[in-house]
Amino acid sequence: MANVTLKNIRKNYDKTEVIHGVDLDINSGEFMVFVGPSGCGKSTLLRMIAGLEDITEGEISIGGEIVNKIIAAERGVAMVFQSYALYPHMTVFDNMAFALKQAKTPVDEIQRRVTEAAKILQIENLFERLPKQLSGGQRQRVAIGRAIVRDPKVFLFDEPLSNLDAALRVQTRIEIAKLHNQLTATMIYVTHDQVEAMTLADRIVVINQGIIEQVGTPVELYNSPKNQFVAEFIGSPKMNMINLQDKRSLNLKNLNLPSEASKIGIRPEHINLANHESHKLRGTVRHIENLGEHLLCYVNLEMNSEITAKLDVNSDIRVNEIINLKWHQDHQHFFDSMGFSLN
Repeated sequence: MANVTLKNIRKNYDKTEVIHGVDLDINSGEFMVFVGPSGCGKSTLLRMIAGLEDITEGEISIGGEIVNKIIAAERGVAMVFQSYALYPHMTVFDNMAFALKQAKTPVDEIQRRVTEAAKILQIENLFERLPKQLSGGQRQRVAIGRAIVRDPKVFLFDEPLSNLDAALRVQTRIEIAKLHNQLTATMIYVTHDQVEAMTLADRIVVINQGIIEQVGTPVELYNSPKNQFVAEFIGSPKMNMINLQDKRSLNLKNLNLPSEASKIGIRPEHINLANHESHKLRGTVRHIENLGEHLLCYVNLEMNSEITAKLDVNSDIRVNEIINLKWHQDHQHFFDSMGFSLN
């Protein structure tokens, strides 16, 4: 295990800066997730930690040692890629043992490490198979096992579940969480999937266009987003944003409204049906998704904006019906015209 520290990290491609002065402290043994939309710079940041991308400016430390000039193979990190990156002509055992053989590790030590890693991942019965004989989930476990045998200071995961189907993503996500608990290792994990981030992370780093928008626990980001970007990115379905300058669909009676407020944010799960007298929102149902445990109801407000409400599955509503909605004021969020939180 080791802590990782980033100080004023910048990355330029020619004259274009894509990472803009990132500062971050990752604790030893922590599971830190980098999350953000495609192209935000999260994988670039991970690859700079790994030593696979040059740093334009700044300083990276692993376990208290500055690694800017240390090559990737000597940084004490192991990376698990989205594409598995297994050698197709090698068996599972040889794929997992390859880095140890390259390092001239004694044969009995290689056997011990590979066997222990395989037991953790429950793939010891696959040793003689080639990658083409494995399922996607098995290939990913072999790739993770190849990282484990190196006994790194830090594990780096670059969107490792992207190539798996939905059911396997859930299963493998649980296995990675169990692995972290078992190894108590420092792990840095990149994903664009905020559900993965929320379920895996000790802390989440929300990245947008090469800058860090917010760092915090999943609960902190969900309950106390610092700005509109974080508020809309964390949570599924995303938080509704209602423009307060157009009040035709809003009943603002008894609403403690900050003077600088430009928008109110309300999560779909905090919206309920209301009778006419108590409604805060009024609109027309345009689409309903029945997910079994609840309904996702898409409503066009009279101000021509759309919101999503997560309603009881037994709610008696129909498409094209005009309905009244209210929200829980304990869970409302206010944002100014620049998108910063006023809560």
